[in-house]
Amino acid sequence: MGRDSRFVVLYGSETGTAQDVAEQIGREGKRRHFVPLVLAMDDYSITQLINETLVIFVCATTGQGDEPENMKNFWRFLLKKNLPIDSLKSLHFAVLGLGDSSYIKFNFVAKKLNKRLCQLGGTQLLIPGLADDQHDLGPDGVVIPWLKDLWKVLMDLHPLPPDLSIIDDSVIPEPKYKVKFMDSNMNNLLQVKKTNESNKRFRSRIISNQRVTAEDHFQDVRLIKFDCNFGGVDYSPGDVFMIQPENLEENVEEFLQLFDISPNTMFTVEQNDANIPIPNLLPCPCTFLLCAQIYWDIQSIPRKYVFELLSHFSQSELEKEKLQEFCTPEGQQDLFDYCNRPRRNIIEVLQDFPDATKNLPIEYLFDLIPPIKPRAFSIASSSLATPNQVHLLVAVVEYKTRLHKPRKGLCSTWLSRQKSDDRVTVGFRKGTFKFPRNDLPVILVGPGTGVAPFRSFVHERATKTLCNNVLFFGCRSKSKDFYCADEWQQLMDKGVVRVFTAFSRDQENKIYVQTRMMEQSKLIWELIYQDNAMFFLAGNAKQMPVDVLESLHRIAQKEGTMTEQEAQDYIKNLKNQQRIQLETWS
Repeated sequence: MGRDSRFVVLYGSETGTAQDVAEQIGREGKRRHFVPLVLAMDDYSITQLINETLVIFVCATTGQGDEPENMKNFWRFLLKKNLPIDSLKSLHFAVLGLGDSSYIKFNFVAKKLNKRLCQLGGTQLLIPGLADDQHDLGPDGVVIPWLKDLWKVLMDLHPLPPDLSIIDDSVIPEPKYKVKFMDSNMNNLLQVKKTNESNKRFRSRIISNQRVTAEDHFQDVRLIKFDCNFGGVDYSPGDVFMIQPENLEENVEEFLQLFDISPNTMFTVEQNDANIPIPNLLPCPCTFLLCAQIYWDIQSIPRKYVFELLSHFSQSELEKEKLQEFCTPEGQQDLFDYCNRPRRNIIEVLQDFPDATKNLPIEYLFDLIPPIKPRAFSIASSSLATPNQVHLLVAVVEYKTRLHKPRKGLCSTWLSRQKSDDRVTVGFRKGTFKFPRNDLPVILVGPGTGVAPFRSFVHERATKTLCNNVLFFGCRSKSKDFYCADEWQQLMDKGVVRVFTAFSRDQENKIYVQTRMMEQSKLIWELIYQDNAMFFLAGNAKQMPVDVLESLHRIAQKEGTMTEQEAQDYIKNLKNQQRIQLETWS
């Protein structure tokens, strides 16, 4: 080729968005005659990084500025102090961060990674891209122009030889996988394969699934209890329970109707590219029905590549024109208004472009539709208080957009429909909270389902008779959504915890957790300043964390007689010491 064609794209993400973007970069690299290797960071042999000349990193930020699960080992290795400062002197790199500016540590991981790669001698191709979910166009508002700049830099650095040119957009890209249909009935083999894959995690039996909000309350919140008597399973307060959901029955039926394929049609999936492995969660062989039930995330919101791919298969000029328009820079606002703003899912997009859908080969469904990712929930129980059980507080997500059908959260809705003795595929993961193991006082602020990890921690402390716990809980109404009210009363009667409640809608003036904090400013200051208490906050990432931290600043000024700057420095120091910890989500 007359140039080094090796091109590595590494991603770290909890949700799969970074993987989607990394695969997009890989596809665009192929059009420019690079040979891309696209992997999760922890699947890449990091000792090879010293030999690489060109790597693009795509990473999200989780928790309190933490790296995603599939990036942890990679990041731990990069932080080794004995790495020479010129380790990566041959490397040209670029970092693209995917974040949400409503979080306090916006794109923190991307910024840290970029800095560390520079420290180790890497050459930065361009400034990090910091995509923001809050942008008017979503992440694409940053991703699209950043990638345009990236390709300009890369093509200047690695120009094409005279006998090659960039492959035109009109050429249909090769699918990720080959699909081979099978004639023979292999149901037994299929069942064995499905069971073996599931055993890489655990199959947990549901003990009970109880609604903990009033029947007439707008929000359905569930306390779901799981039997986790797997042997050797242990978890701590703050840890996370991973749920592998399945698609909703009505969505599967709607999806299957779009294709002229029998649901029982059996096929195998094979690699088309040695660098793209077959996912472990994909049963192989598989039926079209099973794939629609447990593998394809048919409720997900399509990325721009979906429209690009569909445009190749539509024979309707009207459809093709609209699909191509959505892929142009000028069409991004229209695409966002059509797809992201109303949260239109893949099923609905396929319905809106029936000619493209009718002509779509089945193998391209693996390019169009991402796999269902496991969902993370903070564990709300203690393994000491309730051995061999895990409890979750699950808010069932349902909301309206301008589309006729209400939007429903895949995992929460699916979980809400599970009955006692149903089986669910689950797993465990360490959480971001680092609770004290000794008898240090704690202040816990957990509005809504943010109280889940604190229920776990307080129950655990109750088994050890550690009583210096203060909880600020907020919800709308004492009679509608005060989760586990009887439990908290029992724990208060035993002296395990002091609970201060804020029921925002039970009176004319709205009362929030920060209101109660200011009322208890003297107690909070004594616990933090005199007794070295730790402060934990969990809940929605929008305005609440900002307001709570602002209340802490005001308490430091009021009770500690500090200036505004002194209070800011004091709170910042507490964060650095991990005496203030936050876990928020959007």
